[in-house]
Amino acid sequence: MDAPDPIPPDTKDWTWVLERPCADCGYDAARVGVASIPATIAGNTALWLDLLDQLGEASRTRPAPRVWSPLEYACHVRDVHRVMGARVWLMLQHADLVFPGWDQDATARDEAYHRADPATVRRELIQESEAVCATYEKLTDADWGRAGRRDDGHEFTVASLARYHLHDVIHHAWDVGR
Repeated sequence: MDAPDPIPPDTKDWTWVLERPCADCGYDAARVGVASIPATIAGNTALWLDLLDQLGEASRTRPAPRVWSPLEYACHVRDVHRVMGARVWLMLQHADLVFPGWDQDATARDEAYHRADPATVRRELIQESEAVCATYEKLTDADWGRAGRRDDGHEFTVASLARYHLHDVIHHAWDVGR
């Protein structure tokens, strides 16, 4: 399968979703209690699994040349769980942590999301979702306040990172459904 048209890089700083509701998907971080995050991620994962099951090989089809296919979005959601889970773990282990950068667009290219096997992505999505949910479920009240920074200087607590994480996966389900 040839590489599809490149997707324009997303250069927006989405951290604003921690301060105000998302006008697109309706997500409102201020209304999200941290205790609800694992169950909400699990519910979101179920949506992705249903979508992959319903579409099968058609999940590879892009709705427009420069818009990710449902499969490519599912790969990204899988990787968001992986990256955020790793960041939370690092925040729990280190004080004054600066996260290593993550270029989601380079990951999509390097891992050839468009060539992914839907069954493999489904299995990995379950694995990564369950792993990050287990991490969130084990956190103590003190853990939620642990801090870290992105390499661009934006500061997070584990709680704000979890809310940011949740917006990402909810927003991408909205992206596919619109």
